[in-house]
Amino acid sequence: MGITSLMSNEQQHQEQLQSVIRYYDGTRWDYRWMWLNGENNAIHFGYHDAGQRRSHAGSLLNTNRVLADIAAIHRGERVLDAGCGIGGSSVWLAEQRGATVVGITPVRTQVERARRLAAARGVSHAVTVKQADYTAMPFPDASFDVVWALESVCHAREKAAFYRESARVLRPGGRLVIGEYMRARRPLRAADEALLGRWLSSWMLSDLDTAQEHARHALEAGLAQFEVRDVTANMHRSLRRLYMLSLAGVPISRMLHKLRLRSDVSHANVLGAQHQYRALRRGSWVYGIGCAKKP
Repeated sequence: MGITSLMSNEQQHQEQLQSVIRYYDGTRWDYRWMWLNGENNAIHFGYHDAGQRRSHAGSLLNTNRVLADIAAIHRGERVLDAGCGIGGSSVWLAEQRGATVVGITPVRTQVERARRLAAARGVSHAVTVKQADYTAMPFPDASFDVVWALESVCHAREKAAFYRESARVLRPGGRLVIGEYMRARRPLRAADEALLGRWLSSWMLSDLDTAQEHARHALEAGLAQFEVRDVTANMHRSLRRLYMLSLAGVPISRMLHKLRLRSDVSHANVLGAQHQYRALRRGSWVYGIGCAKKP
């Protein structure tokens, strides 16, 4: 029974990894044309400071700044970018904080794009990108000063495994920082769970954890001083921007999908942008920035 269960869990984990790969391969043009630009190369949401209006592109870069300040990243530190996407944050950390960065993603096409980006920006000496799974990292114990995960832990089927691996690869005194979607409570009302589920399945996300569940995973992994800041208000303009884009884009996407000019994955991605914002407005989830230290 135990072995069968373990095999089943591993199979489910591999299926989740493959779904993530399909999602990012299937939506790369959506991100390229509708969200990021050549300066930020960001596939995350943007942070707007209270009382200060930033451009969309500027808010995406600002998210990097906010997380880097919380983690107190400084020159010469070794940072693991867990779920690095196409390398936008990795390159920013090398350029703006003088960090040495190792980015990992299970998506081979993202590895290739991130390496090209690092070369084009002249930081290949400081940015290395590998195809790897952040729940089973190919790194020795105590090999990083900081683990950085920006909107990537949400893809993990077992988020506790991410925290265990992060604690393992962090040096004593090292820091963990995450920017993450977090469910407001468990359980939600049935209708709210259904709406949240439609969003998660559209974006190939695993079930969201609450802030308290994230804290428990971190503490059980051996990390300390775990704190979460609810920054939903700062991210709201960016979240709403995606929603408004989806309202305009769904009719076109639906037509192209019927003509088989858009895949199931890319069409679902647009629908998911509507579900996420509606779930947000119903109070089903928040955007949190979490941080912890390794004793």
